[in-house]
Amino acid sequence: MMEKMIFGRYIPADSIAHRLDPRAKLLFVFIFIGIIFLANNGWAYGAAAAFTVLSIWLSGVTIRFLIKGLKPVMIIIAITFVLQIFFAREGDIIVDLGFVTIYEEGVRQAIFISTRFLLLVFMTSLLTLTTTPISITDGLESLLNPLKKIKFPAHELALMMSIALRFIPTLMDETDKVMKAQMARGSDMSSGPLKDRLKAVVPLMIPLFVNAFKRAEDLAIAMEVRGYRGGEGRTKYRLLKWHGRDTLALLSLVGLTVLLVLLRG
Repeated sequence: MMEKMIFGRYIPADSIAHRLDPRAKLLFVFIFIGIIFLANNGWAYGAAAAFTVLSIWLSGVTIRFLIKGLKPVMIIIAITFVLQIFFAREGDIIVDLGFVTIYEEGVRQAIFISTRFLLLVFMTSLLTLTTTPISITDGLESLLNPLKKIKFPAHELALMMSIALRFIPTLMDETDKVMKAQMARGSDMSSGPLKDRLKAVVPLMIPLFVNAFKRAEDLAIAMEVRGYRGGEGRTKYRLLKWHGRDTLALLSLVGLTVLLVLLRG
């Protein structure tokens, strides 16, 4: 399962989404996260879903690939859906079995919240799938540059986020290797009571944390040996250029915002 996860992975391609400026993609995702909360009915969520599907299509990534790579998130969304159905106590009663009562508003909120969560996960995943970690670093640092006037560490923050994104796939691969090594030694992590499966996770976490700290130390030493002293005076090999397609991408969000406001009930 680990090799199929797509958290932090970059897929090289030549789609429209790949060619966008990283600053435009970062702004696109941040704005989308804000305007998705304008949707409050089926028509509005349908428009937001259609917009998301169009964005996925323009990125060259298939929805099937996203769903396969986001299985853990899908489980969380499914749990959220079930909890919302059983714990929301508003509206007319749809099902009443004595020990279980399902309300109309609970079903409605479960569908809307799960859809919102799913669209947010899809759109944020597209950012890392279509943008290299170094491009995300450059784009984020460029967007945060105005804050340097108030001594905000824009370069350091962007670098930390880039390193975190870069090491997510590495840690996933490391987890898969440790799991296979433990299974080869007779450890069973997929069957038995929940208590036994939790105990089997402990031998997995210890070597994973040890390897993570070792990688962090090696990275720190490598940066120090190469003379890294922060962002002051550093030049960039790749210069960011804003194109017309980047402006059109952000204007599409303006159109989506207007549409969601008109569809609000």
